[in-house]
Amino acid sequence: MSTSILSASAAPLHVWSGQRVLVVEDSLVQRGYLVGLLRQLDFGEVLEAADGVEALAVLERLGGDGVFLVLTDLEMPGMDGIELTCQLRERQLARNLIVVSARDPRLLEVIESMNFEDACMDLLGTLLKPVQLDALAMLLDRAGKKAIVSPACARPEMPPPEELAQAIARQEFVPYFQPKVTIQNGHLKGLEALARWQHPTRGLLAPLYFIEALEGTPLMEEFTLLMVRQVLDRLLEWKRHGLPPLTVSVNLSADNLAERGFIDRLMALVSNSGVPPSALVWEVTETSVMRQLSQALTNMGRLRLMGFGLAMDDFGIGYSSMQQFARCPFTELKIDRAFVHGAWQWPNRHMVLKSALDLGQSLGVATVAEGVETLADWKLLRGLGCDMAQGYLLAKPMPAGELVAWIRH
Repeated sequence: MSTSILSASAAPLHVWSGQRVLVVEDSLVQRGYLVGLLRQLDFGEVLEAADGVEALAVLERLGGDGVFLVLTDLEMPGMDGIELTCQLRERQLARNLIVVSARDPRLLEVIESMNFEDACMDLLGTLLKPVQLDALAMLLDRAGKKAIVSPACARPEMPPPEELAQAIARQEFVPYFQPKVTIQNGHLKGLEALARWQHPTRGLLAPLYFIEALEGTPLMEEFTLLMVRQVLDRLLEWKRHGLPPLTVSVNLSADNLAERGFIDRLMALVSNSGVPPSALVWEVTETSVMRQLSQALTNMGRLRLMGFGLAMDDFGIGYSSMQQFARCPFTELKIDRAFVHGAWQWPNRHMVLKSALDLGQSLGVATVAEGVETLADWKLLRGLGCDMAQGYLLAKPMPAGELVAWIRH
C-alpha cells in the first residue's frame, strides 16, 4: 500500500444548512470573522453574543435542543469561556462545543481536560486563533460522523447477563478491523480487532453498549475467546487469499490477564489453529496490569515465551505508565489519542508524545500512535520517528469482508 492513501483522505462534506450555531466573542472584528467562517460552511442560522451572560440568555430562550453548536472565545470580560463551558455542560444548553483562544495553549488544555462523559454536550475540540477554515471543518466533521442513535447524554442501558450469554452462543459479537500503517513508507503493518455486536433488532452496536456489562463476569472469558476464534479464522482466510503476513491485536481485560486458566485456554486455542503466535499481539492497559500485578506479570511472561506480541494500550493515561512499561515484556507501545491528536499545535502534548516515543525507542519496542486524524499530526509523528499510526486519517474500523478489497485498492 502506498502513501497515496493520505492525499485521498479528505474530510467528508456535511450539510449544516439545517443547523443553528451561536458565536460568543467580545471582539466585534473577531466575532465577524468567525461568523464568516461558519457561513462559508453553510450553517443555516448563525447567532451572536458578545459575552457569556448574553450567550446564556440566548440559549435559555431557545432551549437545550435549539443550538447545534456553541463556538466561544476563552478570554471575555464578565463571564470567561471556562465558566461559560461549565454552565453549558451543567445546564445542557447546546449539543456541541468548540472553544478558541489566542492565549497560552495550556488554558485550552484546561477545557479539554474537563469531563464531558456524563454531559449532554460534546466537546468537539479547541482551536488557537486565528481560526482556519480547514481546522474548523475538521472539528465539525467529528459531529458529522456520530451515529444519530440517542442523545449524547443518554447513557446506554446495559443488557442483562442472559442476553449477553445468548449473543455469545449465537456468535453475534464480531471483530471489526482497523489498519495500523507504517509511518515511514505508508505500508500496512497490522490490524487491531475491535468488538462489535451485530444485534438482531438494534443493528450494529459499539462496545459502549455491552463491554461494561461483561467486565467482571465469567462471560468475559467466553466473549474474548469468541473474538479470538474469529480473528484466527480471518488470519487463515487472508493467507489463502495471498495477502502478506499481518499481525492482529486483540484486547485482553484485567480478568483475562490475571487468570491462569484463561491463559492456558488461549494458548491452546491458538496452538490448535495453526496460526503462528507471532501473528497475534495481546493489548493490555496499565490498569489491567495493576489490578493483579504479580499474576498479570507472570501471565505476560508466559505469553511472550510462546512468541506472542504484547502491547501496552492507552499509554500515558495511567499513574505510573513508565514504571510499569519498563518492567513488563512489551513489544509495542500504543500512545493514547489524548497525546497524539493536535500534538503538532499543542506544545504540552508535543513534549509528552516525544517523551513516550523516546522511551519506546530506547527500550527497543515498536511505537504506535492512536487517534491519528490529521495530516499535520502524521507529519509530526514521522518527524519524531514513530513506527506506526492508527486512526481515521488512514481508515475506520471495517468488517473482515471489506478489508481485502481495501488492502488491494
